[in-house]
Amino acid sequence: MNIERIDSTERMSRIVKHNHSVYLCGQTACDPAWDITEQTKRCLVKIEDLLAQANSSKEQMLSVTIYIRDMKDFAAMNAVWDAWVADCEKPARACVEARMARPDLLVEFSVIAAY
Repeated sequence: MNIERIDSTERMSRIVKHNHSVYLCGQTACDPAWDITEQTKRCLVKIEDLLAQANSSKEQMLSVTIYIRDMKDFAAMNAVWDAWVADCEKPARACVEARMARPDLLVEFSVIAAY
């Protein structure tokens, strides 16, 4: 079994690679002053960077789970998401409303991709 863990801490790994799949830890934005649009943009940049680090890309995403603090922000988050995936094949996707780890987090993305 060949498993590669990248940027591991005592709690988690930021990236796990196994059987030509890449698993990213949940991606959130880091500034509580940002609204859902800015948090979503920042998360997607982080996802692109991590996928590149794992020799993958957004075009190779297989599945994305989106956790959103309040469904009132669903349309605004989707506007950013739709623009981001406009030029690539779309992954399977789920979006659920969830209580976040911190009250200032509005959205979190969990990504699985091929490489």
